[in-house]
Amino acid sequence: MRHTRSRTAAALLLTLGAAAASLSPIAQAAPGPRSGGPEMSPGLVQAMQQDLGLTKSEAVQRLSAERQATAVDRRVRGLAGNSYAGSWFDARTGRLTVAATDPSLAGKLRAAGAEFRRADHSETRLDATKKQLDKAGAPKGVAAWRVDPKVNRVVVDVVASQRADNDVRAFVAKALKAGPVEIREVNAAPRTFAAGTVGGDPYYTGNVRCSIGFSVHGGFVTAGHCGSAGAAVRGWDHTPIGAFQGSSFPGDDYAWVSVGNGWWTVPVVLGWGTVPDQLVRGSNEAPVGASICRSGSTTRWHCGTVLAKNETVNYSQGAVHQLTKTSVCAQPGDSGGSFISGDQAQGVTSGGWGNCSSGGQTWFQPVNEILNRYGLRLHTA
Repeated sequence: MRHTRSRTAAALLLTLGAAAASLSPIAQAAPGPRSGGPEMSPGLVQAMQQDLGLTKSEAVQRLSAERQATAVDRRVRGLAGNSYAGSWFDARTGRLTVAATDPSLAGKLRAAGAEFRRADHSETRLDATKKQLDKAGAPKGVAAWRVDPKVNRVVVDVVASQRADNDVRAFVAKALKAGPVEIREVNAAPRTFAAGTVGGDPYYTGNVRCSIGFSVHGGFVTAGHCGSAGAAVRGWDHTPIGAFQGSSFPGDDYAWVSVGNGWWTVPVVLGWGTVPDQLVRGSNEAPVGASICRSGSTTRWHCGTVLAKNETVNYSQGAVHQLTKTSVCAQPGDSGGSFISGDQAQGVTSGGWGNCSSGGQTWFQPVNEILNRYGLRLHTA
């Protein structure tokens, strides 16, 4: 970056670049890595041990299995076609499970490397039901809704203390008529994780502190609720970085910031001294059930699993669509920060509930959607 810290960052890049050249291609074995397979990031393995309760060997095996499942997921979607009803990674078996409405596809899907589950409703049918709810205008007592492939339903989360509210009851009644829907109760409503200006290693816009997501060529991506298009951005040392070039919130929760004024971009997710910094090599989407880690300027590194995709989250400022739900905790100031699975960028922190002392859940905006929306190119190692 700038001044004394820029020398440190430059030295770090040289070190990481040398390490990157020694890494071998991604292994395809599951559940464990082959001999001579890819070198797993020590920091990522350490974070998974801490937050997922795994041994080092279990963490390495899981990362290898998840890489394989991600590759299988791309194949089975095409094989299932219109019958496809979703998929998820099963940490117990180390394999991907795919749901489909046509039982005659079971053999082909198993041959492709996935477990098979018969479904009554296709993903297309469930997505159509969810879109009806997206247009319905949910009250604040409705926390979120998403397609859940495991139960083959659209699951609607209602804040338990608000279940008797007339507007909530009306929304629930409308949802149950829309299609295959299941209602569940949750203890808390989601919120965004922006924060007032405090210390740390953040970026600032106005009096709000957020976290950088991922470097792209020309800037970085982050959460839309952190700033509006045109808003000036300052770095950790309060010197100017650039400005928000695009921002959307609510509806979406993404933005991108231009970088200049002596700053530059690097394909790295910071470990904040808790774990070594992580190189970013791509943005292949991890399946439901896969492990995932988050980096933010308040709570640093924490890990968990992907719980759901394409979820609509009903913040007090309005609903945000197509978010991914995780079991990772976060706190104010972590907004916009990086969600990464292995060395693959996943998304930027949007919001959630709870904290990193008592636990909670967090949603992120998928990074590929942000890249496509603004025509950006991820900066990779």
